[in-house]
Amino acid sequence: MRARTLLALLVAVIAGGTVFFRAVEGWSWLDSYFFTVVTLSTVGYGNLVPETVAGKVGTTVFILAGLGIFAAAIQRFGFHAIARHRRETQAEAEARHALAAQRSKKK
Repeated sequence: MRARTLLALLVAVIAGGTVFFRAVEGWSWLDSYFFTVVTLSTVGYGNLVPETVAGKVGTTVFILAGLGIFAAAIQRFGFHAIARHRRETQAEAEARHALAAQRSKKK
């Protein structure tokens, strides 16, 4: 999947989870968002716990659906960061090589 698609899916899952927990559990927007991100990232602090049946069932569905998207997004963004680092490292090595070649020609 493309990075933009994954980012859009991730934003949609987080927004959907936030709205769901706000509506079903009656939590504040901030608490709903916090619980969504903490659950999706598998941190799970435990300070917020769904109390309704719909909230508990919805959480399990949310985890099963959202965790794959979250993991794929983390993998894709990590891949991009590593590729960028490799390109920068290669460019630095080529610049050092070119500088060394210039110095050796001057001698």
